[in-house]
This record gives sequence, structure tokens and C-alpha cells, in this order.
Amino acid sequence: MRGHRFPAFAAALLCASAAVLTGPVSATATPADAGPVLPGLARHLVAYYDFEHPVAGNPALERDLGRSGTDIALVNGGHRMRVPDRGGQVLRTRQVQPAVAGNDDWKAGVYAAGGVPTLRAFNAAREITVLGWFKVTGDLPAPNSTTPDPDDRYNAIGLAGVLSGGSDGHAVRALLEVIDVGGEPKVVALGRRVDGAASQTFAADADWQTLLPRDTWVHLAATFDFDTGELALYRDGRALPGRYTVAGDPWAIAGPPEPDRTSPTDPAGLKIGGSFPQDTAEANPCDCRMDGLAFLDRALSPAQVWRQYRWSVHR
Repeated sequence: MRGHRFPAFAAALLCASAAVLTGPVSATATPADAGPVLPGLARHLVAYYDFEHPVAGNPALERDLGRSGTDIALVNGGHRMRVPDRGGQVLRTRQVQPAVAGNDDWKAGVYAAGGVPTLRAFNAAREITVLGWFKVTGDLPAPNSTTPDPDDRYNAIGLAGVLSGGSDGHAVRALLEVIDVGGEPKVVALGRRVDGAASQTFAADADWQTLLPRDTWVHLAATFDFDTGELALYRDGRALPGRYTVAGDPWAIAGPPEPDRTSPTDPAGLKIGGSFPQDTAEANPCDCRMDGLAFLDRALSPAQVWRQYRWSVHR
């Protein structure tokens, strides 16, 4: 683990103090044994991955440090996808053969066509947050290996998301990614309330390469409130100005019943660094490094995102 050990009583005192803070948390106030998220958010942490905890006996699996116990596969690259960075180990994802229509891209996740039972916290979910650290390391968007045109590139860069129920490995319930919006790549929060129905996207105004400069670690968060229809994006703890890309009520939340929730289905899994975690196809690979990926069952407030960012700065 990154950082240094604290005496147990000191860590407990720190946690109690942090729970009532309303301002920034000091970057030095995060002992290694204090947990990956703010104490007040721990009960909402469904899944968390720091890529320093291989499953015993199978280093191609990463252990979930959240409450769900949803271990994920390091697809195609296995243990080689854990690389040193940020003072510890992080995940490396990448496109392997840009000119070949194959299934060898390095990505991560879990998939089950009938739904992943351990992710039931996102079944009939009212709120979700996806957050983590990301560093772009390649020329993106990546060349599209599924078409014969050598100049064709994918229209998106997959970061991290929760699949919808019954997803084929691509369709999502809550996703943080870069995608083409009106002919221009944008960092977005993309959410779908009802399986198979329309999605809504909140796109950041700023140029995506300004928000995710190459070879620079950036903390991103996307929040989804399926009852109010609100989405939000954050970079390094600060809210990003942006706009909704679909007019009207694509989530069909107007009118009863209340509150509005996602479909009552277990998500088909998690996808990280690209689509199809079951490794049946390739789409939207990310030549990236990732760390501290968290999936929570509430939409964090701006103050909570800021405090969580500060909490994780030196983890």
C-alpha cells in the first residue's frame, strides 16, 4: 500500500475528524490504513480497485476492496497490466495491434450476460458515481481495428463504467469516457436509466486534451442522479462546465412513480479501458494508466467530490 502506517487510535481519530470537515482535506491526512474513500462514504463504496491486490493464486484477477467483492479480470495482459506508477502499482490498458481485427487489447472488467449478482447495489439504482485517476499515454482516439480504413479511428475512448442489465458488453448504465459530440471528442458522463432505452450525456465544454493532457495524472469523477436527471463531471475535484447533449426527457423521469430508478436488473458487469470485458470484440481502447477506480451507489455532492479528491491525492 502507498503511504505509511498510522497507529490505530490516530487513524480512528483522523477518520472521526474528517467526517465532519466541510473544507478541503489535507493531502497529508490520508494514512495507508484509513481506507480508499472518505469515512462518510465507505458504506456507499460498492467496488474499488487499486491494482495492488491480485487475487491469491490468480494474478490475472484484481481483488475488489469495496463491499461487493466483485473481482475483475485483467484482460489479455494479465499480471503484466500492473505497472509501477504513483508510488505503487497502477493499471495499464492499451491497444495491442491497431491494424488487426482481433481480441487482444489490454482492458479490465467483469461480465455475465445474466447480470453480476455482486453488483446488485446498482440494480434499481437511484444514484451512481464513477471516479478515479487517469493518465493518457498514447495517441487517442485509437485506430479503429474493426474497419479496413487505416485512417479510421474509434469515436470514443473508454475509461470506466457500469454496464446496463443485459448489456452485450458495450451498453452502459453509468460511464465515464471521451466520445465524439458534434464532431469533437469530449469528456462525458453518459448514463442510461432504462435498459435498452435512450441515454443522456453531459459533455464538458473544455477540449478533452486540455482536461486529459498526455502523460499527466488527472482525477475524474462522474455523478448520475436517475431521479432528478442530473449528471455532473469533475476534474481534480472541481466541477466542469458542460452541457446536456440530448434535449427533452430521454430518461423518461417526468411523472409518477417516484422516485425514479434504473431498471431492476443486475448490471452485466464493469468495463475499464475499453468495451467488451468478456473479450469477444474490441471497441474504444484507451492507451492509459488508471488507479483508484471507485464505483459508489450515490451521486456525490460537489463538496464530497472535492474532499475525496484531496483524500486520494497521495494514495
